[in-house]
Order: sequence, then C-alpha cells, then structure tokens
Amino acid sequence: MKIALMDSGIGLLAAAAAVRRLRPDADLVVSLDPDGMPWGPRAPHDVTERALAVARAAAAHRPDALIVACNTASVHSLPALRAALEPDLPVIGTVPAIKPAAAGGGPFAIWATPATTGSPYQRGLIRDFAGSAEVTEVPCPGLAQAVESADEDAIDRAVAAAAALTPRGVRAVVLGCTHYELVAERIRTAVQQPDLPPLVLHGSADAVAAQALRRLGDVPAPGAPAAPFDPRLTVLLSGREGDLPVRALGYAEGRLLAAVTQPG
Repeated sequence: MKIALMDSGIGLLAAAAAVRRLRPDADLVVSLDPDGMPWGPRAPHDVTERALAVARAAAAHRPDALIVACNTASVHSLPALRAALEPDLPVIGTVPAIKPAAAGGGPFAIWATPATTGSPYQRGLIRDFAGSAEVTEVPCPGLAQAVESADEDAIDRAVAAAAALTPRGVRAVVLGCTHYELVAERIRTAVQQPDLPPLVLHGSADAVAAQALRRLGDVPAPGAPAAPFDPRLTVLLSGREGDLPVRALGYAEGRLLAAVTQPG
C-alpha cells in the first residue's frame, strides 16, 4: 500500500503519522510546497493552482490514495482535485471535527486561521453539524506560520492570544488547521481551567487516515510489521524529491516519519 499526503508545509505531519500508526507497512509520499507556502493568504484560485501542482507531483508516484492534509486546500480546492484525479486516485479531504465536538455536549470553540474563521465554509459546517451547541469561532493569526517555522516563542504568543479569545467555559476545542495538531498539548495547557473537567481537543488526523483506508476497502493494521515490506518515505518539495524538512524533527510526528526509510 502507498498513501500520499499533501499540504503547503509540515501541517501534514499529524495525518501522515496517523497513517503510519494505522499501517506501519505502508509506503508514504508527502508532497509539500515550500516554493508557494503559505497558502492561507493566497486567493482561492491561486490556492487551487498550487494544490493541483502539489497533488499531481504526488500522483506521479502512483499512490493508492491521496490525503489533502490541509484545511485551506480542502476548503478551496477539493472539487478541482477530485475532478483532476478521481476515479483513478481517491482524494480524501480534511474537515474540522465539528460534529464530534457537538456530540460531546457543552460549549466548544473552533480554532482556525483568520481566513477560515467566519468563512461561509466553516459557518456551513456549524449550521449542518453543531446543532444547538454553543460555538465560538476563534481566529488564530500567525499560529500556523509559527508552527511551520518551529518558532517556540511565536507559538507561545499565538496560542496565548487565541486562548484569551476562548470563553472560559468551553468543554472542547476543534483544531481547525492541521498545523495546530502538532502543538495540541500547548493548546490544552493554555485553555484548560483548573476547576473544570479535562478539555477535549478534536483534531482531524486520525479520522482522515481511517477514511483513506475505508476508501481503499482496507482496515487498520497497527500491528502489521514493517519488515519485510521495508516501507519507504518519499518527500516532494514543490515537486522535487528531497528530504523531510529539519524543522519537522522538532515534532513527535516528524520523528515518527523520519524512522521510515527514504529512497536513495
């Protein structure tokens, strides 16, 4: 099995690590866009152009499925990606985990990029899946960029700013950008109130990895031995084969991927 994942940067690490945990025997192709990142500030048509280029670079390696491990690309480009690549290559998008957060009961917050916060896309998800739950949309300017650059001080500042906008009584936080899952515990620490029940964080990585396997008619096999399959990791940087960015190794998910053999 070979699974590809795409994003502008290292936000795809959480989903790639989730795939790795579910199928240790799978080959992985991760396709990033260092030449065009970040995608968030770009116009929708520009995001789609970049996303198509990154997706086609991954598709050239003949994966069995492609995970769009990026909320921005899923919002703006998923129809175009599916039109270009399906049915030959199943394309799985990333959707904020609003439905499970609402099912948990109690008020919750959605942390997302400023471009996604308040967007018709996110408001539609809230309308369709949040039911009567009290929802607060929290913009997180600079957080994705800080995570991408592994800037510890900038991460702390961005998390603190978003936490200050998060109502005290929330029971859960939806991580509406794939980058945020890499600093989930920092977010938990910043939002958790000592006199309230443990805060629940809802990311998308595990769900999107499981959905990719379902699309392939396969099942998780976390106990599958890597040997003798010798799973491989192929890293594409704006279409060029290269190495996993050094900053990725600052996160547990990146170190997990680094254990996979790279060709060459």
